[in-house]
Amino acid sequence: MGTNKYDNENFFDKYSQMARSIYGLQGAGEWHTFKKMFPNLEGKSVLDLGCGYGWHCKYAVENNAKEVVGIDSSEKMLGKAREINNDVKIEYMNSSIEEVVIKKDYFDVVISSLVFHYIKDFNSVCKKVYDGLKDDGDFVFSVEHPIFTAEGKQEWYSDEAGDIMHWPVDNYFIEGKRTSNFLGEEVIKYHKTLTTYINTLLKCGFEIKEVIEPMPPKEMLEEIQGMKDELRRPMMLLISARKRK
Repeated sequence: MGTNKYDNENFFDKYSQMARSIYGLQGAGEWHTFKKMFPNLEGKSVLDLGCGYGWHCKYAVENNAKEVVGIDSSEKMLGKAREINNDVKIEYMNSSIEEVVIKKDYFDVVISSLVFHYIKDFNSVCKKVYDGLKDDGDFVFSVEHPIFTAEGKQEWYSDEAGDIMHWPVDNYFIEGKRTSNFLGEEVIKYHKTLTTYINTLLKCGFEIKEVIEPMPPKEMLEEIQGMKDELRRPMMLLISARKRK
């Protein structure tokens, strides 16, 4: 397993200052929509792929999940998760999604938040999740929107005065590696089209339940400077799917 970017002390410190790190789920603009896509978690076995600080794991427990497993390849992330979102029903495991072994037909729900755009092979992820879910199990995840990842740099185009002009979309149909700047560091991501996300799920045996391009909630638009610019292009894509029998 390679070195995780979040295990870099400087990068992790910067990440810890983000709103979603400080305020948890309430600091995530997509959360008000994402949580509505979750099935009833009561009595369920839940797997969180790329659990980070463990916010979604704790949410599952608070909503009466029977057991929760959080997977992350960053030791620093897991250390923070065990510190602030620990619970006897939660097991945190250090592993990459590519390498993790999931028990066959075991989980009722698999969730993942803003991780799969870091993974090259989405097909292998879908196959692994499908095999790990029980019949009629739910797969709910968020990723950076293909419009957001297409050009690569992930920066607004601005005029000489610094005012935003537009968001660049280029090389949309050329999938693969992109290099962007996140928190002042070079980060590698993998652009995939909307077609790839949807059709890969279908080909692996999933039934699509919902596809949502979330907008920030009204209170964030009013309270956070610059948030209204998020209405100019989609930043995230939320998908919920179910394993067909």
